[in-house]
Amino acid sequence: MRLASFAHNGKDRIGFEIDGLLYDLNDALKAAGEDVSYSTMIALIEDGARGRQAADAAFRHVLDKRDAIAGVPASDVRWHPPVRKPYKICGVAMNNSASDARKISAPDHPLFFLKPASCLVGHNEPIVVKDYYGSVHPEPELAVVIAKDCKDVAVEDAMDCVFGYTILNDMTGNGMRAQDMVHYYALYPSKENPDVVEKREQHLSYTARYKGTDTFGPMGPYLVTKDEVPDPHTLDVRAWHKDEIIAEDSTAYYTYSVPEIIAFITRYHTLWAGDVISMGTAFRPSAGGKRSLHLANITELGGPVSVEITGLGRLDNPVVKV
Repeated sequence: MRLASFAHNGKDRIGFEIDGLLYDLNDALKAAGEDVSYSTMIALIEDGARGRQAADAAFRHVLDKRDAIAGVPASDVRWHPPVRKPYKICGVAMNNSASDARKISAPDHPLFFLKPASCLVGHNEPIVVKDYYGSVHPEPELAVVIAKDCKDVAVEDAMDCVFGYTILNDMTGNGMRAQDMVHYYALYPSKENPDVVEKREQHLSYTARYKGTDTFGPMGPYLVTKDEVPDPHTLDVRAWHKDEIIAEDSTAYYTYSVPEIIAFITRYHTLWAGDVISMGTAFRPSAGGKRSLHLANITELGGPVSVEITGLGRLDNPVVKV
């Protein structure tokens, strides 16, 4: 099922797509005789098996009786992110084998950071940039939506925690990352004598601005349920800046798989139903591509930018400079 969050006729809705038409889930539930309704996508996800069974019943009802409820052309809605206010968005860093050659040093475990829900925008909604942001470029990524609250998940059980998948364009402000770079001496207990403090030289930059600025999280259009994606590690990923393809990659090149990432994150953070994990950038340039996505500086060059992933649709966003 291809689920969506959208606005139509001044009302925020959640629903599903059939043949290019969007159907209001709550209207479909009522028509199908289901005595339940859901105000948000998270509410549907949190209802677990009951919610999924009710949504399936509504979907089948519309398939069987197309005249029972009116569909809305996808072109007539305003798109919201499929999950509008997830509690957490975990972005996985350097999770592509093409990154290995660029690593001077790196740990032998996944790296991740947090993006705020306030950075999210939906399909066709603008990415807003300002001169003082400096360089900003897209990063096309597969996003995993969590099905249930989970902690300390074993790798072999991790796929039970997946509700579905969507597209996230992890906009990255390299200009702000450079501005926020700190080269300093950190203070640690000495390895030889824990009662003595010693200085160690470090380089670091924090992600709050360069990953989490407003509109730096285009997501959508759809949340595709797990049953529609048999293997999340065999999906083609493509990205465009304007009409030029700037990345042509595959989720097959992940260094760490979806189950491995879920298992690792839940060693430290409890994941809640509706949380999002963005699996890392697909950035291999196409064979005939002229530019890397890292050169697609939308602050200078504008947009639009687009990301397409097998089975999940295409996420398009204009760029507005203010």
